[in-house]
Amino acid sequence: MVDEFLRLTVLGCATPFPSVDNPCSGYLVSSGDTRVWVDAGSGTLGPLQRHARLDELDAIWISHLHADHSADLLTAYYGALYADVRLAAPIPLYGPPGIVDRLAGFLTNTSVRSPIESAFAVTELHDGHQVNVGPLRLTSRAVAHGIPAFALRVEVAGRSLVYSGDTAPCAGLTSLADGCDVLLCEAESAKVPTEGDQVHHTPEDAGETASAARAGRLIVTHVGRFLTPQQAVARASARFNGPTDYAAPGATFEIGQATSAPGRPTS
Repeated sequence: MVDEFLRLTVLGCATPFPSVDNPCSGYLVSSGDTRVWVDAGSGTLGPLQRHARLDELDAIWISHLHADHSADLLTAYYGALYADVRLAAPIPLYGPPGIVDRLAGFLTNTSVRSPIESAFAVTELHDGHQVNVGPLRLTSRAVAHGIPAFALRVEVAGRSLVYSGDTAPCAGLTSLADGCDVLLCEAESAKVPTEGDQVHHTPEDAGETASAARAGRLIVTHVGRFLTPQQAVARASARFNGPTDYAAPGATFEIGQATSAPGRPTS
């Protein structure tokens, strides 16, 4: 029987810099032999290799260009072209507008531009972008983070996972997450900032977004350093009646039964 589970593996979720035992934001989303690296924050390339080599990835998807979500693209570039990895073709890379120039700006050190396209086949995201990666359907929506930023919905065989990326509460995310099995949502802020300045979810916001979207399960991630994971889960749970978990680094969540609400942690 074909494996139609949708799996979320947490490579890291720290912000705004890695901790000793927790890289920045990065996840492996997989179903069967199809693997997508979702966000490449600082330090995530290391734990990614416990599960997949660079030449085994089917795609990379980047929510926005802050370093805690994208910096390991730089080391992935060197790994893909100048180490023991042999790519059959450049890795499909989906990211915000300007991602190619940003990478080239960091990587080019002479008058000759670094060959970004030899490592990555880049497609710039737009609101409503959709693509099939193996059996996975990836849908991106623009969200409110003060720079070009996107949330992601991944679907396969009736299972669905939505990842907020970094964003203030917004209609784009709530609409994208409507009826999803699992909402992986940031809980960055310890308290609500001054009106007009908010570019992140608080834990309470995460709970409210999950409730408004009728999500089956909420997993809080990207928890700010002034909160413990336990505090973030408790605060989100006060606004959401469904199961609430923390995206602990190294954990894998399976979204398996299409008729049941939720994924369950397997580690």
